[in-house]
Amino acid sequence: MARRLRTSAAPSDSLTAMDADCIFCKIVAGEIPAHVVEQDEHTLTFMDIAPATRGHALVIPKRHVADLLEIEPDQLAAVAAAAKRQALRAHERLRADGVNLINSCGARAWQTVFHFHMHVIPRYAGDPLKLPWVPSPGDMDEIAAVAAELR
Repeated sequence: MARRLRTSAAPSDSLTAMDADCIFCKIVAGEIPAHVVEQDEHTLTFMDIAPATRGHALVIPKRHVADLLEIEPDQLAAVAAAAKRQALRAHERLRADGVNLINSCGARAWQTVFHFHMHVIPRYAGDPLKLPWVPSPGDMDEIAAVAAELR
C-alpha cells in the first residue's frame, strides 16, 4: 500500500511532510488529541497512552519519517535534545530514579507505529520493567568477526 503524503503548515510556517494514515502525524496536525508536554519547531513530546511507568512520554519529529534508518541527522538531533529535556523533567518533577530512552526500528524490533519516535520512560525503584534479554558474555571470536563485517 502506497503511503499518502500531504503537507501541512507547522506552527513555524515551515512545511512539514505528513502521512495521512499515520496516527502520530494526526497528533501533530491536531486531528487526534494528545497530552502534549512540549513542542518546538521540529519536535512534539506527548504522554504515551499505554504507559510502561508513570510519566512515560514519546518524542517525535513533526516531519513524518518512518524509522531510524530514514531519519535525517538534524531531525534525530532535535528528537534527542527534546528527549533529554523530557528525561530531566522526569528526574526533577517526578523524582524518577533513572530514565530509559528507547527507539524500536522495524517490526522485528517491536516498532508498532511507523513514525520515528523515542520513548522516554522514567524508572523508579521497584517498578516492574525488566530488560528484554538477560545479558551474558558473548563469543569473542564471533564478536570480532561481526566487528570486521561492520567496518
